[in-house]
Amino acid sequence: MSDTVTTVRPDAEAGRAALPIQAQPEQRHTEQPHTEQPHTEQPHTKQAHTEQPDVAPSPVRPRDAFFDNAKYLAIVLVAVGHAWEPLRQGSRAVTALYMLVYAFHMPAFIIISGYFSCTFDGSPARLKRLVTGVVVPYVVFETAYPLFTRWTSQDSDRPVSLLDPLYLTWFLAALFVWRLTTPLWRLVRWPLPLALVVAMAATTAPSIGHDLDLQRTLQFLPYFVFGLLLRPEHFRLVRRRTVRILAVPVAFCALAVAYWAVPRMDYAWFFHADSAPELGVPLWYGPLMTLAAFGCSLVLVGCFLAWVPGRRTWFTALGAGTLSGYLLHGFVAQAAKHWGWYEPAWLRGPVGVITASVVAALVVTALCTPSVRRVFRCVIEPRMAWAFGGMGATRSGARRAAP
Repeated sequence: MSDTVTTVRPDAEAGRAALPIQAQPEQRHTEQPHTEQPHTEQPHTKQAHTEQPDVAPSPVRPRDAFFDNAKYLAIVLVAVGHAWEPLRQGSRAVTALYMLVYAFHMPAFIIISGYFSCTFDGSPARLKRLVTGVVVPYVVFETAYPLFTRWTSQDSDRPVSLLDPLYLTWFLAALFVWRLTTPLWRLVRWPLPLALVVAMAATTAPSIGHDLDLQRTLQFLPYFVFGLLLRPEHFRLVRRRTVRILAVPVAFCALAVAYWAVPRMDYAWFFHADSAPELGVPLWYGPLMTLAAFGCSLVLVGCFLAWVPGRRTWFTALGAGTLSGYLLHGFVAQAAKHWGWYEPAWLRGPVGVITASVVAALVVTALCTPSVRRVFRCVIEPRMAWAFGGMGATRSGARRAAP
């Protein structure tokens, strides 16, 4: 697969990166049941009654290091996967690694996104966050990427269209739809089976088309719904020592299967972007591959999360900036092809693959840093207080302060 956007398939493949989940905007109160205990102490009680009797600071729950670590490690895999794309041709090993990574990093992001979307109820505060954290970045980067593509001559006639997500922006469109439908999935009796039926049906319907990447939105829907159903104890379960040990042989077996499958199957099934007819297979392949890919991806996501550290590390703080790393690293990946960085023959060997992987990891790490976040906050995480009334802000503050 190529990152270029001259045809439908390159779009389908290059945009398969996972969006880093927004900085945990809707954390569940069950994650840190004891984190607010320190607030019961009142060392400044006297000043509170004499100086500012009507002002009480809203308690802010600390971020969960585990999820920030998971997001950072996943965004590194996204960037490395993009670095591998031009190196796959003629290399079965690189293609196998690519297939393995794409089998789980996207589902991992979506599952975590679903987990933190459980509290979405359509209230003004939630809708405001949806607009500023999803809609605005989508509009900005869905405009920027086509213009950048024209400049790099990958598609000089590429139109700017908000209905045709390009490269990395598809996940923002999908997340918008998923979160708006969250109350529905919390209401129905069997949400996951229903979501799987929707995904399987989508693989048989090429007429769905690619407006707003609805095909991918529907096919990835079960992962989001699965995340909605998870509880903190489920994540604690996969982080047990036994699971961590078992994850190692499972991962190696998965890599061996991927190596075997390279000449035998189309890894585009893990992209969930096309229907069965569009992939050139019988109609019944679609529902079958949907279930097979779902089971495979869940196992690999479990292996990945089992090895994510739960303590604070040097990269934990970078987990809050994965959205900027995700949206910005695509420009570097596209420019690398335009400037011929992949032309040296030595890049096709093991040393070249390792070098490309390290460079990609360093670039995306730099783009996740707080300084970069501050520079691009106006388009990636805008506050937009001017666009909303006081009601939304007040309710948002009230919700954050609620236990």
